[in-house]
Amino acid sequence: MTVKPPAQNLPAQNNGNNGAQERAAQNSPQTDPTEAPRTGAGLLYGIGAYGLWGLLPLYFITLAPAGPVEIVSDRVLFSLVVCLVLIAVTRSWGSLAAVFRSRRGFGILAVAAVLIAINWLTYTYGVLSGQAIEASLGYFINPIVSVLLGVILLKERLRPLQWTAVVIGFVAVIVLAVAYGRVPWIALILAFSFGFYGFVKNRVGATVPAVTSLTVETVVLTPLALVAVAWLGAAGTLTVTGNGPGHFWLLAASGIVTAVPLLFFGASARRLPMTMIGMLQYMTPLLQFILAVTVLGEHMGPERWAGFAIVWLALVVLTADMLLAGRRRRSAVRAARDSAAAGTQRA
Repeated sequence: MTVKPPAQNLPAQNNGNNGAQERAAQNSPQTDPTEAPRTGAGLLYGIGAYGLWGLLPLYFITLAPAGPVEIVSDRVLFSLVVCLVLIAVTRSWGSLAAVFRSRRGFGILAVAAVLIAINWLTYTYGVLSGQAIEASLGYFINPIVSVLLGVILLKERLRPLQWTAVVIGFVAVIVLAVAYGRVPWIALILAFSFGFYGFVKNRVGATVPAVTSLTVETVVLTPLALVAVAWLGAAGTLTVTGNGPGHFWLLAASGIVTAVPLLFFGASARRLPMTMIGMLQYMTPLLQFILAVTVLGEHMGPERWAGFAIVWLALVVLTADMLLAGRRRRSAVRAARDSAAAGTQRA
């Protein structure tokens, strides 16, 4: 970031050379004293967001005997309460009403709501059924899926390293299918549901704040959540009100568990470059993987290690491409800035 001193604070100069030097100094990059604190705060927010998402398996296993359907339903209902409180505190009713008045905006977020519900339900099922390792795999391969969706849906042209990462990722899925003795459906559903979720959310861009977006999505899902809760209650398997206050408040906390990382992520995304955000996103599946192996005691045979190693190789290639592309963009910006400064000096 550059700052230019105001023109009125510059001493008047009659000498042409001095004037040229003055203009060069005015256009030369200077360090913004607020840049380092912003980056530091953004990094902390990012670590907080991806760290909390990575610790979700520990939270879900404390919710037993609640099953995946009840956990997701309660998560929707309690998230709605938290979101409405945040909307009231931030006085964002106008933003919320604008989304409901926009047929396109509401339709996009309704589709996003269905996709994130599928993602939540699949992930919760994976953790509670002893398949947290496969669930973490889904988020490891999600960046590769996102690149693939860009080719299929947006007709994007991939760079050679991106194609290499996609091919390696495809090989990894085949190896893991052999290792598991089946197609790793949990991982693939998680990767594609979240990939499509990101694609759909991109359609509304930055015009809808994160809290407003989550509020609309939970409003869309609330009728389904109420039906699910009623059905579980009629079947006698609803646990939210029948297992003591501790269990109730653990389930109620799902609203905060959902909203807080999202707010942290939004704060991080406003302060950090996308390359750094892209690096931080690997924290979540890595933490989930470590917890699955060390705390939850899930088995990792040699063939599964081989499959995961191939996935990690694909991510290394994808990350290298991301860093190189970011460096090229920064070089192009600096070249344009230097060219503009040189043109100003000649003038």
